[in-house]
Amino acid sequence: MTLRQANLEDAKILLDWRNDPETRVNSINMEEVLWENHLPWLEKTLKNPSRLLFVAEEDGSPVGTVRADMSEDGKESELSWTVAPTWRGKGIGKKMVSFILEEIFLKGKTLKAEIKEKNIPSIKIAESLGFQKEKEISEGLSVWTKEN
Repeated sequence: MTLRQANLEDAKILLDWRNDPETRVNSINMEEVLWENHLPWLEKTLKNPSRLLFVAEEDGSPVGTVRADMSEDGKESELSWTVAPTWRGKGIGKKMVSFILEEIFLKGKTLKAEIKEKNIPSIKIAESLGFQKEKEISEGLSVWTKEN
């Protein structure tokens, strides 16, 4: 697996993955994202030095995305990830998150992820990589943390 920085050429596939029904159910914002909103978001994201957005690839094929949002003081990073619908259930999510934990600029940081209680695959990924459920922040949504 490789992680590469996302670019504007990834806009369509990122939007398709984001609007996949299963992705939406597991997202904090479950609304469908429109192209006219997605493209400015992506452009802003790619210019933001506090946000790292990667596309994961297996043998040159895009299989998912993982994002890290750095805190202002640089001590924390919030992670989020999406596995391409056709690649779910194949261990891709764990590989992506593990890769970003080990290879990208997250060593020495407190990591967190907001995960819905019904999102069992993401909970399993978090648990397997040493995240612990810290607190419930709203009904059905919890923060998971890890010292990296």
